[in-house]
Amino acid sequence: MKRFLLLLLCCFPMFLNAQELQLVWSDEFDYEGLPDSTKWNYEKGMIRNNEAQYYTDHRLENACVKDGKLTITAQKEPYEGAEYTSASLNTKKTFNFTYGRIEVRAKPPKGRGVWPAIWTLGSNIDKVGWPACGEIDIMEYVGFNPDTIYANVHTGDYNHMLGTGRGDKIRHEKPWEEFHVFAVDWYHDQLVFSIEGIPYYTCKDNGEGEGAWPFNKPQFLLINLAIGGSWGGQQGINDSIFPAEYQIDYVRIYQWTE
Repeated sequence: MKRFLLLLLCCFPMFLNAQELQLVWSDEFDYEGLPDSTKWNYEKGMIRNNEAQYYTDHRLENACVKDGKLTITAQKEPYEGAEYTSASLNTKKTFNFTYGRIEVRAKPPKGRGVWPAIWTLGSNIDKVGWPACGEIDIMEYVGFNPDTIYANVHTGDYNHMLGTGRGDKIRHEKPWEEFHVFAVDWYHDQLVFSIEGIPYYTCKDNGEGEGAWPFNKPQFLLINLAIGGSWGGQQGINDSIFPAEYQIDYVRIYQWTE
């Protein structure tokens, strides 16, 4: 009996937090065709990080909802001067938020050269630029390191360009074989990253100011599949893996009720 009471007391904060969360935005992908335009915007072109893909806009070959899932597909094909196509979706014009829980159930693709991600950027990026706006990488995966999931945080003072980026990783064998729940709990003073409900990295406000912690302002969500690039392409691209499919079962954003 004592053991049960101790377990109950230890778990009570988790139950309490679950009760305090309220779903405020989601996409369950319970429709077919292009992603819902009231929820998702597209990036277009060759955007960043010396990546090899061209992000297309409203193209079913690269972003399609079917059978209850969003599939982002990277293709090996010539397109607008690039050798590959893919898609990058975001909520910049449709939904911005501050604090809460971001939860995405997804299955990354397999193969050397893929670089799928789930992440956020500060809504003020057009005004202050990157990395001052802040970036929260809920999940990053690079195909050449096949059994590792990464979480990263970038700010003006702490980012990979300066060699001061903050983050961690967790070993997870063959993540492409099944769906996983990737999440971050965003509090006013810390970010807690998890996979399947297991926390593996916490980034805390160290009190150094906005250059270190810009995460008290709205952010928007991005989900993309990059090919190659400064990180994903460090060991080249295996062209035999295409088409490469990144599947998303649902996206849910919660906020605290108090």
